[in-house]
Amino acid sequence: MKLNRTNGIIIIIAIGLFIFWWKSLPGPLFSDPNSTVIESSNGSLLGAHIAKDEQWRFPETDTLSPKYKTCLITFEDQHFYRHPGVNPFSLVRATIQNIRNQRVVSGGSTLSMQLIRLSGKGKARTVWQKLAEIFLALRLEFSYSKEKILRLYSSHAPFGGNVVGIDAASWRYFGRKSTNLSWAESATIAVLPNAPSLIYPGKRNELLLQKRNRLLDKLFAKGEIDSITWELAKLETLPERVFPIPQIAPHLLSRGLREFPGEKKRTTIDYELQKRTNNVVLHHLKNLKANKINNAAVLVMNIENGEVLAYVGNSPTNKNNEHGEQVDIVTAPRSSGSILKPFLYAGMLDDGLLLPHTLVPDIPTQIGGFSPKNFNLQYEGAVPASMALSKSLNIPAVRMLREYGTDQFQMLLKKLNFSTVNKASDHYGLSLILGGAEINLWDLAGAYASLGRILHSYEKNDGLSFENDIRPPTFIKQDYNSVETSHPAISAGSIWLTLEALLKVNRPEQEFGWDSYSSSKKIAWKTGTSFGFRDAWAVGINRDYLVAVWAGNADGEGRPGLTGTAAAAPILFDVFDLLPSEAWFTQPIDEMGQIPVCSKSGYRLGNYCEKADTIWVMKKGLNSRACPFHKIVHLDQSEEWQVTSNKVSVNEMVHKSWFVLPTVMEWYYKRKKPFYKSLPPFRNDCLGTNTKKVIDLIYPGKNNQVFIPIQLDGTPGQLILEAAHSSSSSTIYWHLDQVFLGQTNGEHKLAIRPSPGEHLLTLYDDNGNELRKTIHCFLKAVH
Repeated sequence: MKLNRTNGIIIIIAIGLFIFWWKSLPGPLFSDPNSTVIESSNGSLLGAHIAKDEQWRFPETDTLSPKYKTCLITFEDQHFYRHPGVNPFSLVRATIQNIRNQRVVSGGSTLSMQLIRLSGKGKARTVWQKLAEIFLALRLEFSYSKEKILRLYSSHAPFGGNVVGIDAASWRYFGRKSTNLSWAESATIAVLPNAPSLIYPGKRNELLLQKRNRLLDKLFAKGEIDSITWELAKLETLPERVFPIPQIAPHLLSRGLREFPGEKKRTTIDYELQKRTNNVVLHHLKNLKANKINNAAVLVMNIENGEVLAYVGNSPTNKNNEHGEQVDIVTAPRSSGSILKPFLYAGMLDDGLLLPHTLVPDIPTQIGGFSPKNFNLQYEGAVPASMALSKSLNIPAVRMLREYGTDQFQMLLKKLNFSTVNKASDHYGLSLILGGAEINLWDLAGAYASLGRILHSYEKNDGLSFENDIRPPTFIKQDYNSVETSHPAISAGSIWLTLEALLKVNRPEQEFGWDSYSSSKKIAWKTGTSFGFRDAWAVGINRDYLVAVWAGNADGEGRPGLTGTAAAAPILFDVFDLLPSEAWFTQPIDEMGQIPVCSKSGYRLGNYCEKADTIWVMKKGLNSRACPFHKIVHLDQSEEWQVTSNKVSVNEMVHKSWFVLPTVMEWYYKRKKPFYKSLPPFRNDCLGTNTKKVIDLIYPGKNNQVFIPIQLDGTPGQLILEAAHSSSSSTIYWHLDQVFLGQTNGEHKLAIRPSPGEHLLTLYDDNGNELRKTIHCFLKAVH
């Protein structure tokens, strides 16, 4: 019984000791902060940020080169693969050496024991500490493979100064990754942790050289290297200085520091394309800085998988922040300018509200207190919708948005992942299409790339669309599910028609004539310029690639000439020159149909249209409105006068189809289109006896002389014009010297500030009635 009790106690103690031994190993071994590291798609270093404790300590390495492992094991622990964590022969030898020298000259520690000591953060080297290391090293080998132990040791060993770990040491001392080191460089790295406080590159290099060469001699003696390699390796010089860590994508690194601090991530960035894109941006910034334009950003994407291939968040050399170079413009909200217009065009095509070349008004427009102007301050009168898009005309876009609806357009932008368009639609109003909202380059690139991806899916999957076709960009490789959707935010057909319209955009001045070359790349592209010349945008796509560009000043300062075409587009085309030429998108014919349209109006062919064009439209457009501008007019035999049946018999009339635009549209349209024929006037005997004026001026009345009051401060005051119309519901459009002033409804009063002298005042209404009057303006002091 006593024996059984004793055996039981021994078993319990043994179990307790085993549990204590098993639980004794801390996990994880290291909790030090790491540097944030990003790599390109092929594993090249794009950049790293120093750890929070000001140490260059890369996250644990996943690969050790055979050269370095051979050097390390030969130098530190020749029996590493044969012992269980402790080498008793080495311990006995070290003890004898230390007794003979009466000081510690050898520790006899294995790499496993050294790893335990590293995790203990420099505890005093006592006998008890050595016993603890032996105890824990044995435990370590039960949980970690030999390769894992090597990686942990190499990742946390000190290499002098504030350099920790082989990866950081390789870049700091040799300017390249550890797997690319030579035998001499690997030997140098291997001996450094032995005495990092005394020996590191640039300090006491003679001691470091002796240690390295002794290791090379040992490698040669063991047959690890041949005689030629041995001799050449000993001739290699030691590094005299530390190298800066590469910063190929500094703003992406800053983003990584926010999103995954202390981690190493392999990104989707193409290393060579990133460097070449950096050079393009630097080249253009040299020219832009002459106009005090100091910042630019570029994203390059693969359309099919949505991966970012180049990420230039600002000036690639952001050593100082004098002009906000450290700001990551890719994620910074900026005014959109007119860069969103293609989404409106595509949305209206999708809903059948528009055919590709439907004429839309480009006339003086005032909606409430909002009076949009075209960039060139001119009016086309009427312009095909596709041309309005390619020429980026503002007034047609505003009128189109009013028809489409700001609520619906904002909902479309949300579906396209514009994260910053997050206020109520009435906050933006119709200015939403002209820069009233803020967007960022990241969302913009993602939205345009999503359009291309929808076309890709349609082509590759027999007309199918998937929910994840519309998604933000990514710079970390991801897998996406393939959930089908029958209602994509924008259909493939509308996208194809939109991109076809964007192929017609004229390139920057230095590329005039580009379309005369058959080899010229097919690129659908759009620019945008925000109010006050603060933001210049350009985005372009071909079948496989997207390039998005912003140029301007990070602090929002506007500059003359800071436009999408002049500042951003040249960067865009230079970046496209770095990319391979690709075929164009396949037309999604199954979603479309062919119909005849009026060759002049772009509407569906009406009964009185004279000439038809056959075009592809969305199926919802097959039943769109017929041409409203062609009508039958009745003329006399000379075809110079309109006549009525109460004066001319129907048999004597000439019945003719005539293209008739509304009065205001016509007034501007015929100035651009000299071949436009205005409707002939009625013959005098067909006018009837009613000579009452439809429009008349109240002030100035019959007197052509008007006086401009001089205010007390000496400046000219306002002149209030007033008119009357026979119809209380009519609108009057006011012009002075053929320049549009505004429009009035109901009470027709308009304040103007004319210069002294003679002016031509012209008034129109919606029915084509016109009033012209020459006025003479004089300054007159107010008493």
